Amino acid sequence: MDKQAIERAKEHFGLLVEEQLKRVEQMKADNGWVDYSTIRPLIIGVCGGDGIGPYISRESQRILEFILEPDVKRGSIVFRVIDGLTIENRAAQLKAIPDDVLEELKRCHVILKAPTTTPRAGDPWPNIESANVAMRRYLDLFANVRPVRIPAQGIDWTFFRENTEGAYVMGSRGVHVTDDLAFDFTAVTSQGSERIIAMAFEYARQHGKERVTVVTKANVIKATDGKFLETARRIAVGYPDIEWDDWYIDIIPAKLVDPKRRAHFRVVVLPNLYGDILTDEAAELQGGVGTAGSANIGRHYAMFEAIHGSAPRMVEEGRVEYADPSGLIRAGAMLLNHIGFEDRGRKLEMALEICDTFEKKVVVTGRSTGVKGHEFADYLLDTLRDSRLEERWREYQAGLGFDTTHR
Repeated sequence: MDKQAIERAKEHFGLLVEEQLKRVEQMKADNGWVDYSTIRPLIIGVCGGDGIGPYISRESQRILEFILEPDVKRGSIVFRVIDGLTIENRAAQLKAIPDDVLEELKRCHVILKAPTTTPRAGDPWPNIESANVAMRRYLDLFANVRPVRIPAQGIDWTFFRENTEGAYVMGSRGVHVTDDLAFDFTAVTSQGSERIIAMAFEYARQHGKERVTVVTKANVIKATDGKFLETARRIAVGYPDIEWDDWYIDIIPAKLVDPKRRAHFRVVVLPNLYGDILTDEAAELQGGVGTAGSANIGRHYAMFEAIHGSAPRMVEEGRVEYADPSGLIRAGAMLLNHIGFEDRGRKLEMALEICDTFEKKVVVTGRSTGVKGHEFADYLLDTLRDSRLEERWREYQAGLGFDTTHR
């Protein structure tokens, strides 16, 4: 038995424990939320990322600038483009987020972020951490919120994925004890579980959702998943007006594709890794991961992004102009809602449903068989300018027999 290897592993694990205990104390001390209505000018950072990122962020920014044009002219809203999150720059500095870029991000109040490349085995890049994971940790963006709506199938889901704990928080901090034995780590805290679960229940109450579903594998992973589920039981007591249930991660993916069961779900809250898997499946039902947006929300910062990756193959094949910007534009609608422009966010969501789901006068396929990203953005802008936008949306919804009163 290699006693030196065991001692090195114990020392490594001890440092991780100290780090997480320090984070617990920081969470205990932080109880305030930023009030965006008091911030003027409010700065929206736009990160182009890499791969297809600069192309779809350009179209997404164009849409947001149109919607916020009066506020931009008054100077109460400012867009700030932040470069430096390319894989080339991050690899050169051997950092997930270079220090100067992180300081720029912290000077923004909300961020619209295009996808970034995360190196994997066999890539020509050094093994640096995911920029997404790092940003969530540095800015304490603990709640990843991903909505999926398919009215024709009765699907109206909102996922609350914990962002700063679980299997991803130390994903690059595992240890190879020997050539034959490796460990990775997962961490769950009472404070981290409480704030994401309470946020999901509060969202359900505020938006008239009748049920919250908690997803774990607590019957097997008893310490960390067990803590998450027990926290949910305790928090649910404070929301007697909302039903709640719990499902295991190995069965709920099947239920999401079960026509007899899937309309049962409304708000779903779950740890980091499970949330990553389940929301990709849900987005595929909606039309593919390229169509879905997500919010990463903390008490002091918020970042909004599409859930797809940087698509390096599209770059290699010269197809970047055909990249679909709708996922990042959907994230832009979530950004509008978050900073207090709910009416304008709702208008953008309606226009996206008309263009992406109902009319489909132009279709983005990612290839020359469809339109280019800027052509889809032009179609969306024309729809936003239509004075009959809301009337058109209600006509389409009514044609599906979908109740629009909650909107």
